[in-house]
Amino acid sequence: MTRPDTGTPAETLRWCGDRLEMIDQRLLPGRIEYLACRTHDQVADAIRKMVIRGAPAIGCAAAYGVALAGQSAQDQAPAPFFGRLAVAIEVLGRSRPTAINLFWALERMRRIAGAMRTQASSPREIAAALLAEAHAILREDVAINLRIGAHGAALVADGARILTHCNAGALATAGHGTALGIVRSARDAGKTISVTACETRPCLQGARLTAWEMVQEGIPVTLITDGMAAHLMSRGQIDMVIVGADRVVANGDVANKIGTYMHAVAAKRHAIPFYVACPISTLDFSLADGSAIPIEERPAEEVTGYRGERWAPDGVSVANPAFDVTPAELVTAIVTENGIARAPYSASLVKALDAA
Repeated sequence: MTRPDTGTPAETLRWCGDRLEMIDQRLLPGRIEYLACRTHDQVADAIRKMVIRGAPAIGCAAAYGVALAGQSAQDQAPAPFFGRLAVAIEVLGRSRPTAINLFWALERMRRIAGAMRTQASSPREIAAALLAEAHAILREDVAINLRIGAHGAALVADGARILTHCNAGALATAGHGTALGIVRSARDAGKTISVTACETRPCLQGARLTAWEMVQEGIPVTLITDGMAAHLMSRGQIDMVIVGADRVVANGDVANKIGTYMHAVAAKRHAIPFYVACPISTLDFSLADGSAIPIEERPAEEVTGYRGERWAPDGVSVANPAFDVTPAELVTAIVTENGIARAPYSASLVKALDAA
């Protein structure tokens, strides 16, 4: 496969002939190491343990997980071959419940296999087609992110001070990024900008990943704790907020990394625009509003300590939802590859989807 030029310092995931390799984001920024996955179970485990994270990147990884299952069973008879694919899709689908891109990618792979089965294609032919489809999903993601960046850059004024939460950059996608893709595109358009990155507890994706990406690219970045954002807004030190998304439902409610909702509330209080950047594959019209979005509950160990060091007392109860839901009325606009959607989102998001 010819990999697209992402223009970014990180290669989030890559196909290496018989395996999928992904940068182990748990180790950044201290060191860069790639984890090799040769089975769908290993891909699912990597997604679950946040070796790879970010909704678009999870979708890409899941597609390759199905392709690996196909490769491993391509010399079997059709019945066990399709049984293997069904198991792989089920296992991958259980890895993380909130990011809708995961299920979008799995359904896309399922359709390819189903269509070729109808045509009586051989398991080997179907396995090759599944791998080609995974490659296509990766290439398309980079192109989509560049289009999101181009649309979003038009919203960024020269000199803008941009607050972002978690990591919606190259590391969360196949390249370029969604929220940080807008930052990169604005920079590439000649605008002078700076980023304020919330550290993003409990796994510090802002401190470890967003800050690292911005430093690597020479984009000015200031790291703050999550609780500092409203203070900076009140002091006039933030001009706009741009975040990514793991799921956007029919009315425009947005699920994103835990802590996003409080930034949206603070931005509304201070009349600061709050933008969401995401591909069309993140839209979920099966849900009317955000109350029905499944919220992943992560292990308590992510809150009681970090990387083997415990700082909370034994016996303490822990709540660790990985995501929260920002109501549509707090969202200024949603930037997709097909343009910028504004309220009422029940109409504008459908229009963006129809343009796909």
